[in-house]
Amino acid sequence: MIKLEKLSRVFSEGNSNHVVLDNVDFEFEEGKIYVMFGRSGSGKSTLLNLISGIDAASSGKITINGIDVSSLDEKGRTLFRRNNIGFVFQFFNLIPTLNVLENLLLPRELVKSLDKDDELYAMDLLDKIGLKDRYAAYPDKLSGGEQQRIAIARALIHNPKIVLADEPTGNLDYETGKSIVELLDNLVRKQNKTMIMATHSKDVIGLADYIIRIKDSKLLIDNVN
Repeated sequence: MIKLEKLSRVFSEGNSNHVVLDNVDFEFEEGKIYVMFGRSGSGKSTLLNLISGIDAASSGKITINGIDVSSLDEKGRTLFRRNNIGFVFQFFNLIPTLNVLENLLLPRELVKSLDKDDELYAMDLLDKIGLKDRYAAYPDKLSGGEQQRIAIARALIHNPKIVLADEPTGNLDYETGKSIVELLDNLVRKQNKTMIMATHSKDVIGLADYIIRIKDSKLLIDNVN
């Protein structure tokens, strides 16, 4: 589903270059969950941003479902992301002036005109995450765990085949983080999606089909089954 070929990302720092990813070759299988570990600054977020098209590679190729995403311009990558990828951020990124239902429907509204079925689908998704009764609430009235559940639902609202999660429990206490991991596991596996999660927490190891470690700008993989 996701194929990386000779993928590199280099950042300029004054008169020198900082190599984050160096000629990476890797394939992510469809319907599997990958948990990615590495020290801060090792390249976890950079890799997610490259796959999603938020950032552009310095060199190399990213192919997703047969489409060479790395060859697209910024607008093309944005449109591809809207239609094919759900992104769960650590800091939720909910829009404060929109209520829960409006935040949830926003990604769908960006790609089509909304109708009654969209609202019914969104309410069903809210029911699945246990927040159906909070559909009219605004983000500042929600707990951190509730906001993250909405962020997860928003990432899934357009039914993407790929879900990327960047430290989705890093801003939460242990118990809330555990419930978020269980929710992701349930929703992603039930819908046979591919998920790549970047995290510092080893508590999510049980979620993974594969463990990825980033070391010396390369990807190392362990099969946990």
